[in-house]
Amino acid sequence: MDKFLSALAATVDDDALLDFCRRRNLHGTPVVFGGNEDAYYEFRKRIANHFEISFHDVIITGSAKLGFSPHKSKAFDYDSDIDVAIISGKLYDQVMASIHDYQMELRGNRKAVSEYELNKYHKFLEYGAIGWMRPDLLPSSFRVSTLKKRWFDFFSSISYGKSEVGNYKVTAGAFKSYDHLERYALSGLFTLRTKLKIGMQHGTSN
Repeated sequence: MDKFLSALAATVDDDALLDFCRRRNLHGTPVVFGGNEDAYYEFRKRIANHFEISFHDVIITGSAKLGFSPHKSKAFDYDSDIDVAIISGKLYDQVMASIHDYQMELRGNRKAVSEYELNKYHKFLEYGAIGWMRPDLLPSSFRVSTLKKRWFDFFSSISYGKSEVGNYKVTAGAFKSYDHLERYALSGLFTLRTKLKIGMQHGTSN
C-alpha cells in the first residue's frame, strides 16, 4: 500500500494520473485471484453470460483488485467484498428506465417509503447521475419486486465459495460506459492524491 500511495503522490499531472489509474486500478488480474488468470477469465465469463454482455465489460475493482483499500487504509481480507463493475449501457438504461414508474408513484404519494429508504434512494439517484447504477441503494420494496431474481440472487449464487473467486461476498453495480467507470475511479484517485500532497506539505512544514 505504501508503494501505491507514494507512486500516486508522485504523479505530476492529469495524464500521469490517468495512466496510473488505468495501470493500477483497472488493468490486470486482481490480487484476489493470486495471478490465476484462467480463474479470473472464468469468473468474468460467468457474469458476462448471465447478463448477456461482453466478457471485456466485467471488471473487478477496489481492494480485491489492489489487495488493499487506499481510501480506507485497510488490507483486503475475508471481510472485504468483491466489487464488480459491469459496463453495460443497455443494463444501466433498463434499470434506470424502471425508475420512472417508481418515481411517479413517489410523486403521487402512492408508495410508502421510510425516511431511511428515501435517503438511500436519493443516494441511488446521485450515483445514477454520474453513470453508476447501484441496486444496493434502492428501497427494498423496489429491489425485491424488480431486481431480486436477476441481480441479488445471481450475485448471491456466486458468493462464498460458489464460484472461482472464493469465499467472499460478490457485489456489483452497472456503469453506463467504460468512460463513466474510468472517470469515477480517476476522481477518487485525484481526491486521494490531493490529501496525500497536503499531508506531505504539513509534514515538511513540521
